[in-house]
Amino acid sequence: MSEVFVSYARPDEPLAQQVGAALRALGHEVWCDDQLPAHRAYSEVIEERLKAAKAVVVLWSAEAAKSQWVRAEADSARTAGTLIQASIDGCAPPLPFNQIQCADLKDWDGKADTPGWRKLIGSVTTLAGAAVLAATAKPRARSVCVLPFANMSGEAEQEYFSDGISEDITTDLSKVSALTVTARNTAFQFKGQSIDVREVARQLAVSHVLEGSVRKAGGRVRITAQLIDGASGDHVWAERYDRDLTDIFAIQDELSKAIVEALKVKLLPEEKSAIAERGTSNVDAYNLYLMARQQWMTGTHGETRREESVIRLCDRIIDMDPGYGRAWALKALAQVTLHFGYKVGKDDGVATADRALELDPTLAEAFSVKARAALGRRDFAAAEKEIQAALNLAPESWEVNKEAAGLYIWRHDFVKAAGYYEKCVSLFPEDLHSWDMLLMAYRAMGDSSAQVRTAEQQLANAQAIVRREPQNYYAYARGANALVMLGDLPKAKDWIGRALLIAPENLDIRYNFACTLFTNPETHELGLDHLEYVFGRSVGSIIRRADLDTDLDPVRDHRRFQQIYAAGIERISQGDGKAETETSRSTGAGR
Repeated sequence: MSEVFVSYARPDEPLAQQVGAALRALGHEVWCDDQLPAHRAYSEVIEERLKAAKAVVVLWSAEAAKSQWVRAEADSARTAGTLIQASIDGCAPPLPFNQIQCADLKDWDGKADTPGWRKLIGSVTTLAGAAVLAATAKPRARSVCVLPFANMSGEAEQEYFSDGISEDITTDLSKVSALTVTARNTAFQFKGQSIDVREVARQLAVSHVLEGSVRKAGGRVRITAQLIDGASGDHVWAERYDRDLTDIFAIQDELSKAIVEALKVKLLPEEKSAIAERGTSNVDAYNLYLMARQQWMTGTHGETRREESVIRLCDRIIDMDPGYGRAWALKALAQVTLHFGYKVGKDDGVATADRALELDPTLAEAFSVKARAALGRRDFAAAEKEIQAALNLAPESWEVNKEAAGLYIWRHDFVKAAGYYEKCVSLFPEDLHSWDMLLMAYRAMGDSSAQVRTAEQQLANAQAIVRREPQNYYAYARGANALVMLGDLPKAKDWIGRALLIAPENLDIRYNFACTLFTNPETHELGLDHLEYVFGRSVGSIIRRADLDTDLDPVRDHRRFQQIYAAGIERISQGDGKAETETSRSTGAGR
């Protein structure tokens, strides 16, 4: 089969999917960016697929003409001689692409054999060759999706434990070379939903689905698990483990090995050892680690409490088991953020990260700490070297992708930064900071369609959090930024007011409000109000990096901005301020 790449603006995705489906029905192998793998950087995969494609179909529209992504893909295809153009709304392609033939798909409905569609198919056949009708897609043999185990403890705060168990089982099964395991972020999209297991198996093209539940109370734990045939919906294997919490590692080992046996897969000796490796034999340390990482991922940004609580937890874990490398690496992440993001603490986390690597040289998060520290010293070459080492070890790590994105924001490589932030939100959709930073990257790139798509998803996630946690000011703050981008200023101002009512002194959210409000001339003065508050209190990390932040460009010539900036520079040069409770948007420091 031939491979055809389809390029489109995000608002045109429904029609792009129709084009892809119609080409597949004719037997072509079609690739769109909705097929991005979970373990690769967005920009790298795009470039790779563009080079591999024999035909690149660019769907032009008014929105596509404004998209930096679509223009870049069209330019690459034009250079390679693989470009095929189609207008889907009657708009001609922009310069210089308007000098090349373009099919008209304005009246095409996904089925009709219109002249424009015949023209497009003729070009695809010329470039990619005649299609061969494909067989019906079948589930991959010996493939499994581990659905997030349900928390049956009756306490929402125990969610970290059931999620951690689900992730660890996914990791264990991923170590088996004969198995194909769905990525964690793909499986977790079904969390909390009432689902048909057979439909999940069909969507993900897997042969089996594992589901289960966790109940933890006192010193006891009960785990139930069912392996289900994705085609028939029948149970292949089921078991209930009702034991002391101290047996949790043994339960996980038994469960993973039972699944492998049920799937009739042979474990290699080294795979047996890998499954049994937990990093610690201390169950209490493991439980606290799951709690600390949950705090790291979901704690509030813009103040030091998240980092300080993670360090306290990790110190306790290390007291229990000094050889637990993952705890050292997590502590290092919190330390480096406090040091460079908040100007708190003398320890930059590097020594702690080095200790983590002594215990386990494969801990990618420790390399990402060293990348952040190098970035803080403005040693960009060292930062890129360390972050690449981290990505090579763990391309699926949310923490690593977060640091990579922040590095490229600093370098003003917004295309790369956007790719890593896209990966962050795919791994952890409730990461509102990454949604906000992704919005900023697309704004810097001038990709309006991507901005709208991102703002809509960011708002939806913020609304879901607010419904669950009405006092979550961070969700109000990030939702307000999305509302500004979507043009709903009255509601945005209402959400800003709610956030500041709960956390009036948080410099991070005020700075982000200012950055977003500067996108609309009508709200420049309101944005300057927030910026004046921040610049009057920051000890310097935001002020010193103001020259690098593209979000401030719309007001740089504004007299009031210049006065605010000059006053801030004068104040920090005199050493005013002893502590900081801020995170700089321009560095991606705040998570």
